[in-house]
Amino acid sequence: MPKPTEAKARLLIFDGDCGFCTTTANWIVEHSSVEVAAKPYQWTDLEPLGLTRDEAEAKVQLVWDGLIYSCHKCFAKLLMIQRNPLIRLVGRIVNSKALDGISSLGYDWVAKNRHRLPGGTPACKMPPSV
Repeated sequence: MPKPTEAKARLLIFDGDCGFCTTTANWIVEHSSVEVAAKPYQWTDLEPLGLTRDEAEAKVQLVWDGLIYSCHKCFAKLLMIQRNPLIRLVGRIVNSKALDGISSLGYDWVAKNRHRLPGGTPACKMPPSV
């Protein structure tokens, strides 16, 4: 369930030190059917958004009209606003309650292996505790 916030923006908060994350965030902004901004957590005043640095550092966050989505719920929301109908369908599948556990595991796998994915660099590697 999303966490409420005072902010009414549509803002994707990501790890700006990660090439994979930056490439993905830029792609999301460019291909979305509605306006959404993306900003590295390192350059964002998180408190007014209802986020802590630890939350933003640990997982991707989406502030959307007063709610905060993180992890796979963030990506599901972002996929559901893409122009391509097949990508929107993938978003609905990722967001389905029946696949919540699998979607969560998928997000965790990508987060742990982002340094191995296209655009990833050794700087993208998550600390062992995450």
